Amino acid sequence: MNRYADAGAGSALLERSLLSLCSPGGKRGLSILIYHRVLPVKDELFPGEVDRQEFSDQMALLKSRFNVLPLAQAVAMAKRGSLPPRAAAITFDDGYADNAEVALPVLREHRLPATFFVASGFLNGGRMWNDSVIELVRRTPDNVLDASTLGLGVHPLRTVAERQHAIPALIGQLKYLPAAERLEKVERLAALADCALPDNLMMTTAQVRSLRAAGMDIGAHTVNHPILARLPDAQAREEIAQGKLALEDLLGEKVALFAYPNGKPGEDYLPQHVTMARDLGFEGAVSTAWGASRGAPDPFQLPRFTPWDRNRLRFVLRLARNLTVPAGRA
Repeated sequence: MNRYADAGAGSALLERSLLSLCSPGGKRGLSILIYHRVLPVKDELFPGEVDRQEFSDQMALLKSRFNVLPLAQAVAMAKRGSLPPRAAAITFDDGYADNAEVALPVLREHRLPATFFVASGFLNGGRMWNDSVIELVRRTPDNVLDASTLGLGVHPLRTVAERQHAIPALIGQLKYLPAAERLEKVERLAALADCALPDNLMMTTAQVRSLRAAGMDIGAHTVNHPILARLPDAQAREEIAQGKLALEDLLGEKVALFAYPNGKPGEDYLPQHVTMARDLGFEGAVSTAWGASRGAPDPFQLPRFTPWDRNRLRFVLRLARNLTVPAGRA
C-alpha cells in the first residue's frame, strides 16, 4: 500500500488549506528539510529510516505543495524579502554514499534541487564514529557485547529488538566524550565485537563531483564532524575552514553554505562559531533548530527540520506545524 498516494479531491483541499492557514499571504517562510540517508530498501534495525520509495513519494508530495528552491537561491531571496509562498529547500547532511546512489536519481526524476553538506574527512572509505557503533552491533556474531571494561555496560544482542536498544545506549554514552577519547573507545569496542566494518558508507570524491555535475549544490560540514562547542576555538575554526577548503579544491569553485555538525544552537555550536562561518566567507549556514525562517532571517542560523512521518497526512501535518514554530526553536 502506498501511504503517499495522490490525495483525493477532499484530502487535497485539506492539505492546501492546512498549508495556506499556516503560511498566509504576507508571512512567507522558508522550510528547510534535513535528510541524512536514503536507503535502497528497509533496514530492520532502523525501520523508520527513509527508503527509496518513501523518499520518492515525499518528493512528489513536496513538489505538489511547496515551491522547492535551491538553498543558496532561497537564502538570497530571503535576504531580499522575495521568497514565494511556501518556499522549501531540501538538504542532506554528512555525505553518505546512498545520497549519490539512491537519492540523486530520485531528485533528478522529480526535477528537484538539493544541497548536500559533506564532512570532507570521511570521503573515500572513511566512516563516522556513530556508524562504526551501528555496524559493529549489527555485524557481531555474538549474542552479547560486554563493554563493561570500557565503562559502557553489557548489551544483550540475541534479537533485532535488543540490537536496536544497544545502538542508542552506546551512542548516548559516547556522543559527548572528547573526540580522542571517543575514537579510542569506539576502536576498542570494535575489537570486542570482532567483526569487519564497511568502508563504503560514505561518498567518494567522484560521487561528490557527480552530484555537482547533476546541478546539486555542495555545502561544507567540517572535516571530522566534531561538536564545535566542545573544541577550543582555534581547533573549531580549523575544522570549519579546512572542510570548506577541501571541498573547494575538489570542485574547483567556491563553497558558499555550511551546516553546523549536530546543529543545536547553544549546545552543539555557539555564537563564536556563527562568527567564524561568516568570517570564513560562507554566505549562509544551517542549524537543526526547528521552525521556518520568516522575514529577514539570520542567514547564518537558518532552522531546519526532519520530516520523519511515514504517511501522507502526517507528513503534511508536520510540514504545516513546522511553518508555525518560531524560527530557532531547538
